[in-house]
Amino acid sequence: MNVRLTLEYDGTRYRGWQLQPEGPTIQGVLEDALTVLLKEPVRVHGSGRTDAGVHALGQVANFSCPDDRDLWRLRGSLNALTPDDITIKAVEEAAPSFDARRDARRRVYEYRLWNHPWRSVFHDRYAWHVSRPLDPDAMRAALPALEGEHDFSSFRAAGCGAATPVRRIYRNELFRWEDHWVYRVEATGYLRHMVRNIVGTLVQIGLEERDAGDLPELIESRARTLAGPTAPARGLFLTEVCYDERRGPPCVAARV
Repeated sequence: MNVRLTLEYDGTRYRGWQLQPEGPTIQGVLEDALTVLLKEPVRVHGSGRTDAGVHALGQVANFSCPDDRDLWRLRGSLNALTPDDITIKAVEEAAPSFDARRDARRRVYEYRLWNHPWRSVFHDRYAWHVSRPLDPDAMRAALPALEGEHDFSSFRAAGCGAATPVRRIYRNELFRWEDHWVYRVEATGYLRHMVRNIVGTLVQIGLEERDAGDLPELIESRARTLAGPTAPARGLFLTEVCYDERRGPPCVAARV
């Protein structure tokens, strides 16, 4: 049985999604828990990697279950065996051919900015504290240049293993949510640190350190050194993974 998982996690103490020897990962925790439950090694396939310190509200994964299971009970057992910073939100039987990564059509990320003179002990773990006032109108003026299909090398981190730097952004927006500014982007896929590098550049625009009108030229340059700094991982959330070709209304993401 091919089983689909939907999960959320606080990525603060993890080295990201993918297995690696340097420290704990989300994939590793899930595989260890499933191995205990199913009494044999299990490989879990995620919809995409999230980097060290990045969070998720709607990560999707799948694995092959060796026998038929009561999926409601499986969800309860998995949540009992995983730490408090990982929650399995849904467990469903998927089509035999379903692959969480290859079948994904769009992924939605959000980045949260805490724009106040003083940091917050309650928000600091999940947002980038920017103490100087931001100009949201200037930041919004830059967003149309990012939409469509582009070579995003200017926002690509060193060591990115993607075969091509070309990606398509369907939509991106900046909006107010409670006491945060939130940047939301929906795309076919992302390069390493792409969203965080875009946010770093938008913050420069919001601080009047660069002009929004320069963004098309920056994209065309394909030069990472000309873009803004990499925003901290703690403000980034994977909120949704979409598995159909429809472009429907903007996603209404879960909140923490």
